[in-house]
Amino acid sequence: MKKEILCMMPSELEELLLGFGEKAYKAKQIFAWLHRGAGFDEMSDISKKTRALLEESTTLVYPSIVQKQVSGLDGTVKYLFSMYDGQLIESVVMRYKHGNSICISSQAGCRMGCKFCASTLGGKARDLSAGEMLSQIIVAQKDIGERIDNVVMMGIGEPLDNYDNVIRFLDLVGAKGGLNIGYRHISLSTCGLVDKIYRLAEESYPITLSISLHATSDSERSEIMPINKKWGIDELLSACRAYFDKTGRRISFEYTLIHGKNDSPAHAKHLAGLLLRYFDKSPFHVNIIPVNNVTESGFTAGDESSIKRFIDVLERSGVNATRRRKLGSDIDASCGQLRHNNTKNG
Repeated sequence: MKKEILCMMPSELEELLLGFGEKAYKAKQIFAWLHRGAGFDEMSDISKKTRALLEESTTLVYPSIVQKQVSGLDGTVKYLFSMYDGQLIESVVMRYKHGNSICISSQAGCRMGCKFCASTLGGKARDLSAGEMLSQIIVAQKDIGERIDNVVMMGIGEPLDNYDNVIRFLDLVGAKGGLNIGYRHISLSTCGLVDKIYRLAEESYPITLSISLHATSDSERSEIMPINKKWGIDELLSACRAYFDKTGRRISFEYTLIHGKNDSPAHAKHLAGLLLRYFDKSPFHVNIIPVNNVTESGFTAGDESSIKRFIDVLERSGVNATRRRKLGSDIDASCGQLRHNNTKNG
């Protein structure tokens, strides 16, 4: 079988070239070309013979842009990408004063079954390779003509359910001579695969871990997040504490406010007590996210006063909490919606 060249580190490209009887130094040049989104025929400083050998022995397919939406409000760009086999995924580029960020997908679909999330509708089709994750950044960066500085692994799919490919992606995205994005500029979001959180802590990547919490009791969390039936809140927060102790990296907790489900002042007070029990004076942060309108879920967000009240209770309890800035509100920039609509109507 042909190797996927976008999944290869410079050292592996060197090994490949040496096997051809080619010079190893060309690997760095090829790696740089790939991370700029070049096809083999565009690698002008690589000989035709070498390019032909690469084409014979490896595959190189960048995703194609099926749909692109640009927000007239804040410049957010949402992409619906088609992969080599026609699977659809989404990525979102967000513009901030501190630089451009991209939210990427790690799977085509998702099997976690969270009730409020459009990404899980229809289940998981397959994992994405490390190269396919990387290619979302490469294609988006080439399309907007600007450097992307930060990566958020919070798109379609559960990153820790595709663990080995995600680890390979982290190695690739941080590699010198390529995109060279620092690990402190990368966030990974998980719904709570506890065994993989412990495993990730041992990898010692200084990335930011974001936990999709969304409830303050096991009964309420299990109702909207099936993963909680395997690992409850106490097991999850114990793993988070262990991750912080090992890495020293502040953990971010995502809490989606669902009207009538988890958005009362009592829920806010319970959430504060829960997190302070595990983290006390150690740094952590809570991201408050009013639920997106996904028709199939039937969930709605509360009004502005109830959202503000929830955050006020957290802050008065000594918890650092902010409402996540909603970017691209005029283009439905939240992940999963474009893919679901195209799959449903396709």
